[in-house]
Amino acid sequence: MDNRREVREFLVSRRAKITPEQAGLPSGRNRRVPGLRRSEVADLAGVSIEYYSKLERGALAGASASVLEAIARALRLDDAERAHLFNLAQAAEGTNALTRPRRRAAKPWSARPSLQWTLDAVTEGPAFVRNGRMDLLAANRLARAFYADVYADPQRPANLARFTFLDQNAHRFYPDWDLFADTCVAILRTEAGRNPYDKELHDLVGELSTRSDDFRRRWGAHNVRHHGTGTKTFHHRIVGDLTLAYEGLEMAAEPGLTLTIYAAEPGSPSEEALRLLASWAASQETDAPLHAASTD
Repeated sequence: MDNRREVREFLVSRRAKITPEQAGLPSGRNRRVPGLRRSEVADLAGVSIEYYSKLERGALAGASASVLEAIARALRLDDAERAHLFNLAQAAEGTNALTRPRRRAAKPWSARPSLQWTLDAVTEGPAFVRNGRMDLLAANRLARAFYADVYADPQRPANLARFTFLDQNAHRFYPDWDLFADTCVAILRTEAGRNPYDKELHDLVGELSTRSDDFRRRWGAHNVRHHGTGTKTFHHRIVGDLTLAYEGLEMAAEPGLTLTIYAAEPGSPSEEALRLLASWAASQETDAPLHAASTD
């Protein structure tokens, strides 16, 4: 991706979100730009307007950590946005390739037996491993049943972003589709900042931008986020509505991958729905060999 363009569009989009009142400045009249002016950000960050304008044009190479911190404070960036700014600065310096472990493209990733055993040991909730591109790389039986519509796409690896924007079933599966779509794009945008040389990510973004107006509009917003814990609602075609808590754990042994586990509140209808889904998944695996044998 074009780092200078990414920097420029990110800083401009963050500046446009901050009102003078939020920054403790007089709003005045006849403001021709949404949010803050460049000069106002420069004053808040304690740098010259010429230097800030240079940074906002995309020239982050050479910017010190203290300057980046000052800009983050001036723009009231949250933790995810601040980390994204520093990642963009690393990419401008050309240091990302040195500081981030990179996978060998020639050898497709596969789960270690011990990792799959760990996933399979989680029997009461969906558990899966994904990367920053939203590829589903490994899963337990309940996760495969939970994401049955995602796995129905023959393209591998199964991808949550592609499902969200290109499969009409996503609007049923995600009752609050707009929220899921926003989150999905923010995760991809965060990954693009962390790993700007990921060709597969570039290809995915290009495909989704070409085929989905909804994706293209959200991608242009330059929103980023950390996605570690919370509660989500779903509507599964087999068991209906579910409200599930989730925890996303960064994997120390696999940099860039996240282990996510969903769980239902004990005694809730969602817990019963997960039990029904587990029974359905077991029956599907039991019936498959019998069907295969009957066709021999």
